[in-house]
Amino acid sequence: MTNLTFSLDSTRFDEDYRPLANSRITTNFANLARGEKRQENLRNTFAMIDGRFNDLARDGSEDGARYSLELDIISVSVDIDGEGLRDAVPIIEVLQTTIVDSRSGERTPGIVGNNFSSYVRDYDFSIVLPAGRPADFGDLHGNLFKAFLASDAYAQHFDKPPVICLSVSTSKTYRRTENEHPVLGVEYRQSEYSQTDAYFAKMGLGVRFFMPPNSVAPLAFYHLGDLLADYSDLELAALISTMETFQKIYRPEIYNANETAGESYQPSLTNPDFTPLPIAYDREERSRLAREQGAFAEEHFITPHKTALEQWSTAFAAQDLALQGERS
Repeated sequence: MTNLTFSLDSTRFDEDYRPLANSRITTNFANLARGEKRQENLRNTFAMIDGRFNDLARDGSEDGARYSLELDIISVSVDIDGEGLRDAVPIIEVLQTTIVDSRSGERTPGIVGNNFSSYVRDYDFSIVLPAGRPADFGDLHGNLFKAFLASDAYAQHFDKPPVICLSVSTSKTYRRTENEHPVLGVEYRQSEYSQTDAYFAKMGLGVRFFMPPNSVAPLAFYHLGDLLADYSDLELAALISTMETFQKIYRPEIYNANETAGESYQPSLTNPDFTPLPIAYDREERSRLAREQGAFAEEHFITPHKTALEQWSTAFAAQDLALQGERS
């Protein structure tokens, strides 16, 4: 049987971060860290993150500068049957937050996940999907993600399951509910599952939508277990402040709009009523990098190991189904 081994690398994401020169770059962050304004971009981004975190974490007695966040890019690589692929095939990249308390000096690990970048997902959406949606669309990626969460590599580094925070879908309508959380904010429900929701469901992740206090649009939180009970308010505040900041940069038409989402809300990237940020981000490059990284995954991972990956994925899915049956 095919054996997969996962390994992790960690890179500090701060104002001195520089993306790698080859195609192993973190898609969502790369063009923030290039060009004449790279350091200004990054410095402004981290200032926004820290300010938002202190706003969410403040208990009324703080001066608004007690906490800061440190971010590390976690790159996940996979090796197949000991063939030495670790340096060639970056499967997943996520963020790890660390909460730094300037008053006590305490450093507290936050949630892992936050952002989510995947070469295999880029392959699925930029190469497979345009040619037609196969019945097993997303199965391999979902099984790889589940296997990573069940791996020794994950257990050695992280105590809790990940939470991924993304933008809401522009093709769906969201309706406000009566449910409200002190940090996550007001919960919204969507009209129907999006393609992204279905894809993340194959990774074992459910989704809930919340608009945090003083936000203008809900965020999508993809998670395992109980989102409200499994994480502390500070952990959730770190997640929100990090990913809301990035969404304001990536999609200001939604997350830096001048009008707050109402009882019924459909986000739009053509909304003209928003405030641009003084942070340069190139969405066209983001799309191009997704295609390039999808092609990279196809050439170096999918095509040369097609048979082994199909056999492994089928065997893993059967094993995972049997474990679910035992739990139920």
